[in-house]
Amino acid sequence: MQITRRGLFTGAAVGGGLLVAWWLMPRGQSSPLEPAQGEHVFGAWLKIAEDGVVSVAVPQLEMGQGVTTLLPQIIADELRADWRQIAVEPAPISGAYPNVPLAEKWIALIDPFGEGMSESVDAYLAGSYAKQSRFNATADGTSMAAFELPCREAAAAAREMLVEEAAERWGVDPSACEVSDGIVSHADKRFAFGELAQGAADRSPPDPAPLNPEPFSEVVLSGASGEPKYPRLDLPSKVDGSYQFAGDIRLPGMVYASIRHGPNNGSELTEFDSAQGAAVKGHIATIEGKRWLAAVADTWWSADQALKAMKPRFKTQFPVSSDDISARLRTQVDGGASFTIAETGFGKEALSRVDIARRYEVEPAPAAPLETASAAAQFVDGRLDLWMASQAPERAREAAARAIGIAAEDVALYPMPAGGSFDARLEHDHAIEIALIARELAEQTPRPVQLTWSRRDEIIRSRPRSPAFILMGAQTSQTGSGAIDAMRMRIASPAHSIEFGHRLFRNKTSWAAIRDSADVRDPLACEGAVPAYSLPSMVVEHVPTEIGLPTGRVRGNANSYTAFAMESFIDEIAHAAGREPLVFRIGMLGDDIRLAACLQRAAQLANWDGGANQSGQGLACHRIGDPVSGGRIACVATAVRGEGGVRVTRLSAAVDIGRIANLDIARQQIEGGLVFGIGIALGNAMRYRSGLPTGLEYEDLGLPKFADCPEIEVDFLPSEAGPADPGELGAVIAPPAIANALFSATGLRLRRLPLLSSGL
Repeated sequence: MQITRRGLFTGAAVGGGLLVAWWLMPRGQSSPLEPAQGEHVFGAWLKIAEDGVVSVAVPQLEMGQGVTTLLPQIIADELRADWRQIAVEPAPISGAYPNVPLAEKWIALIDPFGEGMSESVDAYLAGSYAKQSRFNATADGTSMAAFELPCREAAAAAREMLVEEAAERWGVDPSACEVSDGIVSHADKRFAFGELAQGAADRSPPDPAPLNPEPFSEVVLSGASGEPKYPRLDLPSKVDGSYQFAGDIRLPGMVYASIRHGPNNGSELTEFDSAQGAAVKGHIATIEGKRWLAAVADTWWSADQALKAMKPRFKTQFPVSSDDISARLRTQVDGGASFTIAETGFGKEALSRVDIARRYEVEPAPAAPLETASAAAQFVDGRLDLWMASQAPERAREAAARAIGIAAEDVALYPMPAGGSFDARLEHDHAIEIALIARELAEQTPRPVQLTWSRRDEIIRSRPRSPAFILMGAQTSQTGSGAIDAMRMRIASPAHSIEFGHRLFRNKTSWAAIRDSADVRDPLACEGAVPAYSLPSMVVEHVPTEIGLPTGRVRGNANSYTAFAMESFIDEIAHAAGREPLVFRIGMLGDDIRLAACLQRAAQLANWDGGANQSGQGLACHRIGDPVSGGRIACVATAVRGEGGVRVTRLSAAVDIGRIANLDIARQQIEGGLVFGIGIALGNAMRYRSGLPTGLEYEDLGLPKFADCPEIEVDFLPSEAGPADPGELGAVIAPPAIANALFSATGLRLRRLPLLSSGL
């Protein structure tokens, strides 16, 4: 495979290029894009070729969420380009693409000492860090918040430069020109973008860029044929198999590595039979790490067979078990020391008694992406070339450099798409391992090498979404209406975002990260705990609990268990008071009309029957983000009892994510999230024994297959609010909706995720 800096995929022909872009970088900073012959560089975002192809640089990891369509579409819409002539290429790692909103959200992970002084100081620190450290990480659905405006400004500036060039050639006022479908026109005169590109490149970009007053004015509309206006650019190549993921990299003379890891937390390699591995046909080298063993061969299969023959053994420092984890969480949630994360209304003083209390238990959940960790590398003359998919590429580059003792500037990371991630590719263990393997291999035979983890090792080394035990207590009105006067939520979980931050930003080992995050306040571990309901009093407490198991980020993160606990608890309160669940919820949503509208629409879609006994319908709603810009979702799940047990037959969801850029991608994200949530709700629990997962195959996770997927109907409510991310809404709402549906169908209240982990 020939790797070039040109686009990975395109909507039309690919040709020579000329870059035209708005100067978004700080003054004095050179463009991150290197011009090829015949190209002129003006900025960071887009190129216009003389054949009319517009190439867009995308600084976010494509992992199935459609960002390599979404950002180019924003540019195409603002530029008024022809979508059939849009191409995409991965942007180089650069300070020109800072993800400032994500840095602001993670400021406590980045700089725990500077965080919290004031909002303005936090924003300044986040902005400075994001630009100076080339922080263009892909996470938490921040792509639109971070890059919508820069993309629009880049496209608007380029459009104006093209118009000025055409107007000068015609001798007319630029305001008299029109732009549409890649054409600048005046009366009967026309120039294609490609014809104007060279002259436009010499012009100064306008300041400010003249943005179109109505962004996405035609984005969600379908054409006359019913086809979407902006179909995904990556779909054709994914359908025909030509799309290149990290695991598809092939370089001349490449060899292949397989690897074996011990348990996730502090294990050490103790013994292996190198002679048996060397006897396997195709074996090239055995490379020993302190905590892993790798074999290199002429095929991956041979490398993996060599590892099996060597029978590596590991010593485990922390042989954690699921029973131990549950015992610790149970003890801590009942009486452990806590930090107050949120206190609204009358606060703690309002809860003078507890009329109803419930405990909800949530097991660890793996990301389980389809593509396992994969990376290719070549180490020559003190420089490392690295091909991999990473949600935080600069952190991966720095970690690889540090591992082999070279400067980060001597590592070139070529960003590749990922076959799924769900935040698994925020971790960079495989970047460190491939760097060490490539360096050791270079001493024997300097050849490129590709490392691919087996499914077994992906599961062993995964850092699952944290488990949590949640104690809910409420004081209700003495009138018997069930009205909530005060509520308290205690969340016992590791300080998992702080732990993750130690690994990502300070390159600590998993056990050092656990040690340094023990007994630490972690607001992100309680994200989503304050509901959209207008409660007179709400208190959220975090009980940091060290469980001996490394935890990480997985789609939905803390919202996945706070939504489950809150919406299950609300349903229980409504049932105890004899209240209809829909009316009960809407009555508490006076301040959030948008979420109330979602509830009503979801009920209409599902022909909501009130959730009566044996009806099998369950309802849930949730908001992710702040009250102004957050996304909203309501979902009705329908379950039926049959000979094979209880089965979910339908999910009806209504969503408000503000202004929608691409309706098809938004729908795919919600539908995919709902299916992901089905796996969280009805899949198999991830259990541990002696530090290892008890199931080491993909099928052991019990993920839903096509035959298991219910009918899914999603409706989007029109909204003038700013765009919110749809990626996690479906994943967090499905489990509580399904739990409430199962209660309606069976009369059994299931308070542990996965719901059927203990059977019915």
